[in-house]
Amino acid sequence: MNYLYLLVDLGAFIVPFLFSFHPKLEFYKKWKFVFPAILISAIPFLIWDSYFTMIGVWGFTQKYLTGYHLLNLPLEEVMFFICIPYSCLFTYYCLNKLIHNDFLASAERIITGILLPILIVVGLYNSTKAYTYSTCIGLTLLLLFLKFYLKSKWLSRFYFSYMILLIPFLIVNGILTGTGLSEPVVWYNDNENIGIRLLTIPVEDVFYGMTLILLNVSIFEFMSKKNRSKGQ
Repeated sequence: MNYLYLLVDLGAFIVPFLFSFHPKLEFYKKWKFVFPAILISAIPFLIWDSYFTMIGVWGFTQKYLTGYHLLNLPLEEVMFFICIPYSCLFTYYCLNKLIHNDFLASAERIITGILLPILIVVGLYNSTKAYTYSTCIGLTLLLLFLKFYLKSKWLSRFYFSYMILLIPFLIVNGILTGTGLSEPVVWYNDNENIGIRLLTIPVEDVFYGMTLILLNVSIFEFMSKKNRSKGQ
């Protein structure tokens, strides 16, 4: 059981990594954008994660861990911010490459227009709950920056990709939060969230995951666009 979290990380990573070399995908050619995006995005999340672990917003059950630590976090938790973003960026890239229709192009404004006020209201209403507040406000600020300052044109494709990614998300987070286990791999202090769960998954995790992947995608897209501009 000490390797459970490690196996979850590697299980999410290995298939996308192997298919990165598929001749029709050639995702490995995008690594010069992928790994900087992952590493840059990991910095604020590791700081956030480390602080919330220190103050007891969440924590880890030791019997599922190898016992190695980095930055006051289990090594597996640090690897999470590499393995999961890699697999999500791979999925985002593949969907864009293989599906040319932008299905949510006309709905992007509506989705963003609904999402932002919900996040703001829920975040402010739960300002004393650290996980709920930080997740809602963090995602709000990121969306506002991308939508109204950068005027990102790819948000609709991100929303579509994230809808697909919610399926493996439920599987991975389900395991980590205790589905089928006697104890959760990652436990949450319910005083710091609103207490609504999708099976064993705090609902905040949906928006936490969206913030993590959206930040990775935004850096990936920025670097890709900058590279295309240089090519011109």
